[in-house]
Amino acid sequence: MNTLIFLAIVLVSGALAGTIHGMANLAIVEPYLDQAIGIENQNLFASGEEEDTPQFWVEYDGYRDWQKGGQVLAGAILGTSMGALFGIVYALSRNSLPGRNDLKKTFTLAAIMWLSIYFIPFLKYPANPPTVGDPETVVLRAILYLSFIAISGFGVVGFYQLYKRLKSNSKVLAFAGYAVFIGIAFALMPQNPDEITAPMELVNGFRAMSVIAVSVFWVSIAVILGIFWHKFRPDSQISETVKRN
Repeated sequence: MNTLIFLAIVLVSGALAGTIHGMANLAIVEPYLDQAIGIENQNLFASGEEEDTPQFWVEYDGYRDWQKGGQVLAGAILGTSMGALFGIVYALSRNSLPGRNDLKKTFTLAAIMWLSIYFIPFLKYPANPPTVGDPETVVLRAILYLSFIAISGFGVVGFYQLYKRLKSNSKVLAFAGYAVFIGIAFALMPQNPDEITAPMELVNGFRAMSVIAVSVFWVSIAVILGIFWHKFRPDSQISETVKRN
């Protein structure tokens, strides 16, 4: 493995995919965030915690502009870290992944990781806009969500090891085993402790756009890393011929 080429294509792939993800968030998720924060502001005005003044809106607009401006940068940073994880997993599992070329293999791995560490945890603990959730439960909610990601992710690793050891006609048992395992975890893990008080149209729209934006990241990382890996071949063994005069 050529370490320098590997690191370069993995980090660049992650940064590019993360940038695309950040742009997708700006385009399709931020409008729902604006609606949700607007409801939150009205609640603050009604409770007397804030006053509906021009100064409030100047500060609010400045803060939201700053948030939106950092969206793409934050996406690139997060994408770089996720790209590093994706690249390491791909390097370790490439020979076992189905597909005749790197693009098909990276798509397969991206689909597995999207399903196991994003979509299945999302089904248990779906994303909510800012108006949903008691600030006092934020730590608990984070622990529950990250715990379920760990359970699902390590479950995939464990059943992947089983998959490699099974004969061809028995490999379906690994998929069935994971389905049973994650089903039990799904039933045993506590529910989200917060009641949804925001309009369900807003909540469902936010969740749908969040799924699309995250899916854009996984498709992007699969395409970019697959192309780079095929072009630069960091796993190829390069033999150098020393020429003597």
